[in-house]
Amino acid sequence: MDVYEETGTSVIGAKTVAEHETERYGIIESHSTNGRLYEIENLIEKPAIGTTESRLAIMGRYILTPDIFDYLEEQNIGAGGEIQLTDAIQRVNEQTSVFAYDFEGDRYDVGDKIGFVKTTMEYAMRSEMKDELIPFLEHLIQKYQS
Repeated sequence: MDVYEETGTSVIGAKTVAEHETERYGIIESHSTNGRLYEIENLIEKPAIGTTESRLAIMGRYILTPDIFDYLEEQNIGAGGEIQLTDAIQRVNEQTSVFAYDFEGDRYDVGDKIGFVKTTMEYAMRSEMKDELIPFLEHLIQKYQS
């Protein structure tokens, strides 16, 4: 929100991912950077591995200006046979600057099985379930380690 207040334009939350994971995300190519803030040059939805040097992934957190709806309304089918928000944001970016902010903190991808499990465990460990969960996890580790 601070970046939006500073720039007055759309901002995308981003996270650097491993090169082998880039095909799972929308990827941000930027032409300038200021610390954790990137001015976006191009957005690529789920690029094939090796087709971009960038590893800055869109993490599904956005502050978008209302003009995005005009572009979504006109958007053609994109990657995966779906209307892609990434494609519409790229069109906004061609008219006005869109920025990305490299997110600080943990991020879990609930769109894949292990990410969902890790997210659930993290949530549980931060709750009143923690005291009951720790001995259970220790039991599971002992049970399945050998």
